[in-house]
Amino acid sequence: MALSTSIKRMIMLGLSVLSVLLLPAVAHAAEAGAPHLEGQDMGLIWVLPFAGMLLSIAIFPLVAPNFWHYNFGKISAFWALLFLLPFTYFYGFSLALYETLHVSLLEYFPFIILLFSLFTVAGGVRVRGRLTGTPLLNTCILLIGTLIASWMGTTGAAMLLIRPMIKALQGRKHKTHTIVFFIFLVANIGGSLTPLGDPPLFLGFLKGVDFFWPTTHMLLPMIVLSVILLAVYFVLDSYLYNKEGAAVTIVPDEEEEEDVAFALDGKINLLLLLGVIGAVLLSGFWKPGVSFEIYHVHVELQNLLRDGLLLLIAYLSLYLTNDQSRQANGFNWFPILEVGKLFIGIFITIIPAIAILKAGSEGALGAIVESVTTSDGEPINFMYFWATGILSSFLDNAPTYLVFFNTTGMDVETLMGPASNTLLAISAGAVFMGANTYVGNAPNFMVRSIAEESGIAMPSFFGYMLWSGAILVPCFVLLTFIFFL
Repeated sequence: MALSTSIKRMIMLGLSVLSVLLLPAVAHAAEAGAPHLEGQDMGLIWVLPFAGMLLSIAIFPLVAPNFWHYNFGKISAFWALLFLLPFTYFYGFSLALYETLHVSLLEYFPFIILLFSLFTVAGGVRVRGRLTGTPLLNTCILLIGTLIASWMGTTGAAMLLIRPMIKALQGRKHKTHTIVFFIFLVANIGGSLTPLGDPPLFLGFLKGVDFFWPTTHMLLPMIVLSVILLAVYFVLDSYLYNKEGAAVTIVPDEEEEEDVAFALDGKINLLLLLGVIGAVLLSGFWKPGVSFEIYHVHVELQNLLRDGLLLLIAYLSLYLTNDQSRQANGFNWFPILEVGKLFIGIFITIIPAIAILKAGSEGALGAIVESVTTSDGEPINFMYFWATGILSSFLDNAPTYLVFFNTTGMDVETLMGPASNTLLAISAGAVFMGANTYVGNAPNFMVRSIAEESGIAMPSFFGYMLWSGAILVPCFVLLTFIFFL
């Protein structure tokens, strides 16, 4: 594939840039008095570009799908500039440059490189054979995805299993509900047991939370939620399956030489997935104490090495996997391009929203921060759960987790011990409620995009929220009564 060759070249360019960044000679020395954004000085008007970004994602695909398909990158750039240009005028070029570099170097590029690597590697695994999308098989795929998401990340599990799921659904008439539950379980709730599962938990790990703390404390809420959702899905899918008649068994593709019940191509990518996990773990455990300064932004050596390894793994996947196998797998670059273009707009326009939240009670959103504690300063755990969760549904759940983690005012040992229920509320809200919207967690958007590329009609932004509101919100209310009251 010509595009595949171009991607390989881009990866090699990225590796070259990272190797240059690793040289101290080109690292900019830190200057005294780094720019700092004071969130308490910002009004809610600064959040309007972010709101416009979200509304564009919600409305344009519904009212002007063709226009959106060809111009979503330009729309994302428009909202980013609508924030950056006035921000530069009122706060100065120095602060605007610092905030843009900060969010790009420390958040966006690591985020998109990890997604790109997982997308490329998982897209090289191809399932062949006769797959019939019965309720039992579909539920088993959802269960497997939920179980592995905590150990290979929600993105890794989603990218590994979404194509086999779509293949199984080829003979079914009703498919949308299965992809929605796939987003609920595999792309979100399944990633709640380790720091590898979801970015908020990884940030908690970097703050000192024990690696297996989520495993022991999040296990029961995750089991309760997963069992309910799997049971609801099985009943719903069984009803639709019986209504539409038995699913058609899809025969093997013409290029396949033999009729097999089940087979995997591109098995080398399963080993490469372990490499991705290892690279992420390395950046969490290895602390050489070496960092570089790019206009006051500290870029740590372990994170540069991680990103370089991830790009190398993606290149190896493209080099070692047969292009024809990827084509037969329905693999193309549009989903990752869509996520990359849209999320750069989200990451830029979210800057003032996060800054206002970090200002705590002194910021324009102080009422939200104050709502999670009593007048005596005691944490209100169910409010931590819902405040973290609702904001994580629309903002980046990783910084939202950090905001409320810091709002507790407690050290990590206290949060893991006497105040463990407070940390549980914050963790569960950030991870579980990322399933409430398409933008709550990056895999949500990627799964939707891949499903639509495969011809499955997916709900609009608000249509998806109707699904999550009807199914997930009652489950979250139940969890509130069981765990946080």
